This record gives sequence, structure tokens and C-alpha cells, in this order.
Amino acid sequence: MTVAAVLFVVIAAVLCGAAVLAMLGVGQLSLSGAGAIERDGLVRGQRAPRWSLPDQAGTLHSSPSARPLQLIVFADHSLRSFPSVVAGLRSLQDAAGQELEIVIVTRGDAGPSAPLLSQLGLAGVPVLSGSPRLYAGYNVRVMPFAIFVDAAGLVRASSLVNHDWQLATLRRLAALPLESGELAVV
Repeated sequence: MTVAAVLFVVIAAVLCGAAVLAMLGVGQLSLSGAGAIERDGLVRGQRAPRWSLPDQAGTLHSSPSARPLQLIVFADHSLRSFPSVVAGLRSLQDAAGQELEIVIVTRGDAGPSAPLLSQLGLAGVPVLSGSPRLYAGYNVRVMPFAIFVDAAGLVRASSLVNHDWQLATLRRLAALPLESGELAVV
């Protein structure tokens, strides 16, 4: 009788293990692929997380910004693999004036990324040391990711970016007024 009980426990443990692996597999499928990436970021009109972080020079940057619009770029040294995005950021930086603040937030220590980003022509863009928690607050899993936030702390545009034209399109979208249906998300 004890052999039957041990056999029952072994079979039950194997079946429980198989059930756990099946649930993990389903979870992995739902978190991967193009459909999952489309759901990354924050919805237009949603309130963005507030934060204050120092740049490499010790200057404190906050979100929302005092400027009318802030572009938060979630990226690091790997931005060198996206020359079109770098060109788009330089273009936005040149045209920004006092209307737009651009910051780059890394997932960890910004120290290794700041010099390289400066060499890429982004010397005027503050590079901030973020954290996985901050990335999670913005629902960002992949880079480079761009989120425009207005002075009220509301998301105006949000997307994964691979090309300069995507940044330009997001900038135009960010300039559009929020509609009442979008504000209901707040």
C-alpha cells in the first residue's frame, strides 16, 4: 500500500509541475511578440509617474517638466545602433527651444552611456540614471522608447521608436489637444 501512495505522490508532483510549466508558457507567449510590444508604454491622456533624477553634472531633472512638453527617451548606449533615432533626437533638440525638454533615462547607471551619447551628438541632452522600477512605472520593456509628457504630467504620445520619422510623428501627435475621451483615462 505504501508503494501505491508513493506512486500517487510522484504522479501528482509530475502533473503539478507540468501545470506550472504550461502556465509559464502561456504567460511567456502573452508577454512576447509584436502584440505585446504594442501594449508597452502609457496610453495618451494617462498620468505619467512623477520623478526627480540628477544628471551626470548633478542638475536635478523632474517629470513633469516646467516646460510645456518633455520627451523622455528610455535608452542607453545601445542607441548607437539606431542612427536614425539619434538623428531624430538631434533634430528635435535643434528645433526645441524652450518648448521641449529632452531627457534620456537609462535602466541603470547612466555613467557608461553618457560619454557615448555625447559622442553621438547628444551632448546637450541630459542622461539620467533610471531603474527597472521606473521603467516598469512607464510600462517600458524595450528600447529605445519615447514618451512625450506635458507640464500637467499627462502622456501626450508614446511608442517604441526605430526611426527619426517616428519621433517626428510622435512630436506632432503630442502637439494635438487631448480629447475628452482621452482625459477619461486619467
